[in-house]
Amino acid sequence: MTSSAQTLTPSDFWADTADLKTLRHKLLDLFCQLAYQEGDFVLSSGQPSSYYINGKQVTLHPQGALAIGRILLSLLPPDTQAVAGLTLGADPIVSAVSVVSAYEHRPILALIIRKEAKGHGTKAYIEGPNLPEGAKVVVLEDVVTTGQSAMKAVERLRVAGYTVNQVISLVDRQQGGAEFYQSVGLEFQAVFTIAEIQERYKQI
Repeated sequence: MTSSAQTLTPSDFWADTADLKTLRHKLLDLFCQLAYQEGDFVLSSGQPSSYYINGKQVTLHPQGALAIGRILLSLLPPDTQAVAGLTLGADPIVSAVSVVSAYEHRPILALIIRKEAKGHGTKAYIEGPNLPEGAKVVVLEDVVTTGQSAMKAVERLRVAGYTVNQVISLVDRQQGGAEFYQSVGLEFQAVFTIAEIQERYKQI
């Protein structure tokens, strides 16, 4: 059996060398080709939807992960000490950013927030290296709808003594998440809006 990796050509390997503008465009196309679907769906929030974005189709894709790592690293404030997110959607994202940060000589730690405390050992909610009190952490998310998922991560990190003032998402579904974060004093930024993805989806 021939693996898909053997069919790739040099033009398929763009995520490590492309400038950020080109990188963003290529990543947008990946979301349209791999992650975006239209149909009848029910979201994790319980809301019905005529489309669905399976972000893991891109965040677990080799070129997608590298592009995400580079783009998100460029958006982080200079004093960021760690990135964190709620399992499972944010796991590959925080890992990608942390790995890319090492190559860029700007090491940033990755933290994963459990939905429930671990049932053994330290019974921790947060997995990853220990940080000093007040360390500045940015929460990352794949897709934001209402904003509640990433907010759970923010709350857990603050209880642990970390400073969290910002959430960055790959996609904003534009269904109240941005407004919610503003209402609780969090900065919010998304790489793509759903409108942008849908427009590009129609083109390709």
